[in-house]
Amino acid sequence: MSSRQRLGPKGPAVASKILPLPQPNAESIQTASCSPFPLTQAVTSYYYPMKRILLSWSSGKDSAWALHVLRQDPNVEIVALLTSVNSAFDRVAMHGTRRPILEAQAAAANLPLWIIPLPWPCPNEIYEHHMTEACARAVAEDIQAVAFGDLFLADIRNYRERQLASTGLEPLFPLWDIPTDALARDMIAGGIRAKLTCVDPRQLAPEFAGRDFDASLLADLPSSADPCGENGEYHTCVYAGPMFSSALDIEVGQKVMRDGFSYADFTLKAS
Repeated sequence: MSSRQRLGPKGPAVASKILPLPQPNAESIQTASCSPFPLTQAVTSYYYPMKRILLSWSSGKDSAWALHVLRQDPNVEIVALLTSVNSAFDRVAMHGTRRPILEAQAAAANLPLWIIPLPWPCPNEIYEHHMTEACARAVAEDIQAVAFGDLFLADIRNYRERQLASTGLEPLFPLWDIPTDALARDMIAGGIRAKLTCVDPRQLAPEFAGRDFDASLLADLPSSADPCGENGEYHTCVYAGPMFSSALDIEVGQKVMRDGFSYADFTLKAS
């Protein structure tokens, strides 16, 4: 799916940011000199912790761009990526990204990967049970928020907000309501490199599967399609971008029709 803008109100978090200290006067210097604590300890009271965030990671361009946007904010720290994997196929649910590529993405982003194994088919109550467990782990690890790459589908946002309401975790949507035509072009100009892994043939020709997410693709999309594929027209696998320390070397494999969708398979090239 996708992602959005504006983090909303910012709350407390873990690594630290220092604010300017007030200029000392004679009284404060005297007080400090009489204090049983060293001056450096007094200084730490001016530190404010950063908000620790768990990022929902689909392996696609929107979650990758959400990571890039969030990392521009000095008040937040992304601590891990959260991904659900279809255990029957060992692939990211819906996107179809193979697990080795998923793990390579996390390594390139220099972040731990939290994998939620899901059965196939997966009833919603089982999915929600696993998500509840992941949220409990996040709270136990002093994480304050979960960020998502959703772009404008209100029903999905509302669902996520309801699911997190009782957990104490704040839902964040850093790409929300950014016009998707501008967003898609900003991603490409910003260095995102991705390939289409899954296409809905009811909205796009199956031949789009396997193509690069680039300006040529945007030009070829029918006018009915959202530029970012937010309505499920397509899903992607990111292999390079400013959120990665290095690009992934992937190659396209077989293209198949499965469960009513057109999939392109990708693998990491042997080093």
